[in-house]
Amino acid sequence: MRTGVWLVGARGSVATTSIVGALALRSGLTGPTGCVTELPDLRGPALPAFTDLVFGGHDVATTPLAKRAEALAAAGVLPARLVAALTDELAAVERELRPAPAGGTQADRAAATVRDLADFRRRHRLDRVVVVNVSATEAAARPHPGHADPDALRAALAGGDEVLPLSSLYAYAAVRAGCPYVDFTPSTGLRLPALTALAAEGAIPYAGHDGKTGETLVKSVLAPMFAMRHLAVRSWSGINLLGGGDGATLADPAANAAKTESKQRVLGETLGHLPQGGTRIEYVEALGDFKTAWDLITFDGFLGTGMRMEFTWHGCDSALAAPLVLDLARLTAAAHAAGHAGPLTDLAFFFKDPLGAPTHSLADQWTRLCGLARRLHAGGADAAPR
Repeated sequence: MRTGVWLVGARGSVATTSIVGALALRSGLTGPTGCVTELPDLRGPALPAFTDLVFGGHDVATTPLAKRAEALAAAGVLPARLVAALTDELAAVERELRPAPAGGTQADRAAATVRDLADFRRRHRLDRVVVVNVSATEAAARPHPGHADPDALRAALAGGDEVLPLSSLYAYAAVRAGCPYVDFTPSTGLRLPALTALAAEGAIPYAGHDGKTGETLVKSVLAPMFAMRHLAVRSWSGINLLGGGDGATLADPAANAAKTESKQRVLGETLGHLPQGGTRIEYVEALGDFKTAWDLITFDGFLGTGMRMEFTWHGCDSALAAPLVLDLARLTAAAHAAGHAGPLTDLAFFFKDPLGAPTHSLADQWTRLCGLARRLHAGGADAAPR
């Protein structure tokens, strides 16, 4: 199944690492470490192969993809040998990257995006195209009457107002183009009534939000442990230090607030209450594409005995996120092919703030993900949504 992966923010660190990783896997230069779709419980014939993935995308940046890859190699994110070995392949992807549409109304920009997606699909004879948002985190969307109704939204987009944030404008264009949409960021994306209605009309599947790669991944394992052992969590405080483009973006208070809200939700919904404390995110330029998180948890045990737990997570954000981007593109393409539409709740395993997820427990989310994979690989009626 030839599958296009259209990356919003295609010259960013996560997108570049995803592209280099997919090209290296295709060429047999690396193994699939970190790609959960290559585990026995998920691997199977319904998923497009890495060799079936074709990359394109939009970005406001103009730095050539090969230069971005070289910079990431110099920063220790990518192996320099892979970048050197994939020069021709990176040049081929470079030819598929387009400037983000600008000027005119938002309706004009959406139409330009739809044309780029249609041309990409036709040029490579693709079975389908999955749009994945890996752009910078946005502030929460400002309310607008057009957010509630598809007809009102269409009319508003043709006017002069900036009705939709960027993530939602791409979601709108993806739905219009018949493409599944994945939001790997905590931005608004498809989480507006008008957009979910349009996706339902077009039978378009979508997934999100905010890829679960570091501290929140650990929280989704530890929080259920405390709940299942009936231990009373009194406080949970975290400090996140990160550099790179994501860190610079999150230095903006509005974007920072959107991110921290997403990170905290797992605790309240798993523990049944939101403990004291919070999550603080600070930009430390010297860390580059790496991040460090330190968490302190205080809790009471039997007879009210007070105890504490601390953990430190140090990781490379792009190297943690990129394999999940590839996993999500493959799973979403397979779900679309099987006739799934609307929110792909069984993909909650990948997200901090998953759409419609009944549980934030990583173990429970894994069970649901494996069930989806079994249905997809079974094919026929068994692959249909439930």
